[in-house]
Amino acid sequence: MPTISMFYGILVAMYVLDIDRHHHPHIHVRYNEFKAVLQIPDGELLDGELPGRQMKLLQAWLEIHRDELMADWYLASTGQTPFKIDPLR
Repeated sequence: MPTISMFYGILVAMYVLDIDRHHHPHIHVRYNEFKAVLQIPDGELLDGELPGRQMKLLQAWLEIHRDELMADWYLASTGQTPFKIDPLR
């Protein structure tokens, strides 16, 4: 699972060929002991949980990088390695 971005202790990853379980474009997120799966492009929580502050940071990042995330999803869903995406600053 390649990490595509990392900021404020939040790791964002995208599995290659991960279309069987969630069926929608999505990202996997880790923050300390928390794990979550968020749908792209709207940021809907599909699985897991994150603390409120980290969720807000992540959703702001998702809004800024929506087009890049969708392009990465296409790459990952076709078995290619997604590109890194700039962190939230």
